[in-house]
Amino acid sequence: MPELPEVETVRRGLVPAMQGRRILSATANRPDLRFPFPPGFERRLAGTRVERLDRRAKYLLARLGSGETLLMHLGMSGRFTIEAEDLARQPGDFVHASGANPVHDHVVFELEGAVRVTYNDPRRFGFMTLFATGEEEAQPFLAGLGPEPDSNAFSGAYLSERLTGRKTPVKAALLDQRVVAGLGNIYVCEALWRAQISPRRLANSVAGVRAERLAPAVRAVIAEAIAAGGSTLRDFAGADGALGYFQHRFDVYGREGEPCRREGCGGTVQRIVQSARSSFFCPACQR
Repeated sequence: MPELPEVETVRRGLVPAMQGRRILSATANRPDLRFPFPPGFERRLAGTRVERLDRRAKYLLARLGSGETLLMHLGMSGRFTIEAEDLARQPGDFVHASGANPVHDHVVFELEGAVRVTYNDPRRFGFMTLFATGEEEAQPFLAGLGPEPDSNAFSGAYLSERLTGRKTPVKAALLDQRVVAGLGNIYVCEALWRAQISPRRLANSVAGVRAERLAPAVRAVIAEAIAAGGSTLRDFAGADGALGYFQHRFDVYGREGEPCRREGCGGTVQRIVQSARSSFFCPACQR
C-alpha cells in the first residue's frame, strides 16, 4: 500500500492538473470501489472548482469551491493518470502518465483546459467520498490522526510522551496512525535502523533518549523518500507515470540475509514477522 511519500508524490503530480481548475464532469464507471460512492457523487462534483489539493496522512483532499472536500485514498493499487496538452508546456509540471489497463478506469474527471484525470484501480481497495469542508475531525478516516512526521508537532519529546506506558513493540506503535500519521511498514523499518532501535523493543522503553534519536530518523527517511519520488515495489507510480526510486536506498527493507550497511557493524539483516507484517532489521546494531 502506498505510504506517505508515495501519496505526497501523487499529490504533487496532480496539482498542476487539478488545482485551480473547474471540474466539468466526473464519471464513475461503477457504483463502488472499496465502498459505494456517496449519493449524487457525479452531480456534486460537476461544475465546482478544485481550490486546493492537500494531503493528510495517506489521504488526498481536494478542497472544492462548493464547500465540500473530496477525499481520495489509493488503496493497494490505485493510481491517477493525466491526459493534457497544455501541461506539457509548463516547465516543471508533471505531464502525461504511462498507460494502465483501461478496464480498471473507474473514475474520470474532465477539467477545464482540456485536462482529463483518470483513477485506475485493479484491486478496488481505494475509495472516494465527499464531506463538508471544515468537518474533517468528524470523518472516521481522519478523526484522531496523529501529527505529520514533518510537522512541528512531531518531535522527540512528543514521541517520548506518546510511547510512555505502551507495552506493544515500538514497530506496532509507530504504525498506529494515532501516534504519527502516514507511516507504513517500509519507512518504519528504515527509521528504526537509522535510530539503531530494534523493532522488537517495547515502545515504553524507547521513551526518552531513544525517542530523541528516532524522531529525526523518521523525519529524514520521509523527506528523502519524498525527494526520491517514493518507493516502487508493486503497483505504485506517480501521477506522471514515473516510478519512485527510494527502494534503491533501502538499508534494511527487503534485504534479508545481506550484510548490514552500517559502517563497522558486520551484522546481517534479518526478517521477522510482527502482526502479520515483515520487519527487517540488523540484530547486531539495533538494540
